[in-house]
Amino acid sequence: MKHIVTTLATLILMPLNLAQAQTSTASTVQTKLIVKRDLAYATPPNPRQMVDVYSPTGAKNLPVVFWIHGGGWQGGDRTAIQIKPQAFVDKGFVFVSTGYRLLPEVDMVTIFRDIAKAMRWTHEHIAEYGGDPKRILVMGHSAGAQLAALICTDDRYLKAEGLSLAIVKGCVPVDGDTYDVPAIIETAEARLRAHGFPMPKFGHRLKFGPEPSKHRDYSAVTHVAKGKGIPPFLILHVADHPDNSAQAKRLEGVLKEAGVPAKAFGARETNHNRINENLGLPDDLSTQAVFEFVAEVLKK
Repeated sequence: MKHIVTTLATLILMPLNLAQAQTSTASTVQTKLIVKRDLAYATPPNPRQMVDVYSPTGAKNLPVVFWIHGGGWQGGDRTAIQIKPQAFVDKGFVFVSTGYRLLPEVDMVTIFRDIAKAMRWTHEHIAEYGGDPKRILVMGHSAGAQLAALICTDDRYLKAEGLSLAIVKGCVPVDGDTYDVPAIIETAEARLRAHGFPMPKFGHRLKFGPEPSKHRDYSAVTHVAKGKGIPPFLILHVADHPDNSAQAKRLEGVLKEAGVPAKAFGARETNHNRINENLGLPDDLSTQAVFEFVAEVLKK
């Protein structure tokens, strides 16, 4: 496969609007980036089974952010990352954005396996791009938040790739609503019944399948236990979204009960999309919480 290598003297990864871009760059001098795209982590290569790597020039042994995009497990793309790569590279990280196959092309478990395969590739190759394979931080938004939380609690998928949770220094799920799949299905369907609405022909029950045992198995809270080496968690969520807040606090509580450092951080005056789009802006409180979190976990 031909790797596309883009080296720009002043690469600026633009967010969704100019005002955000001006805010993000007004007080900082941006680091020059080396961007390497379309790096396949599976054989034969599939266009969705690839990662893009963003590194500062001269990078060596830097901690790594492994980012998982959202899109309801049915959409989204690894290129939809706004200003995150620039923001993390400016702070001394290598940033990896992973793709994965989607529903209904594959089932949910295959998506989990794709994420684990992408992490194996990252662990094996990230030193070539200036990253430290033993210091990986797993992050993701929405569906990517569920995937990040699951891969960092249910260690079966990493073990199948010859890895362990020891390589993960921290996990930052961003505004997910499926850390406890049975709970969100029950909540959503009870709300519909209370208002006399029919059950939807789409939604989590369709995506996760009809079997309750699978709902539990796809839930990060099911797999939290003491002594597994689960990394610390920072669980970002929109504070005034009742379902996502409840899910964040549920995961936080289960982690704490197992002795895993965990904090749910509720972002105010934002929404499900903006909490993701603004991640990386210097005056964004969620961003500040993330950088405080990673600075703490990387001390250990």
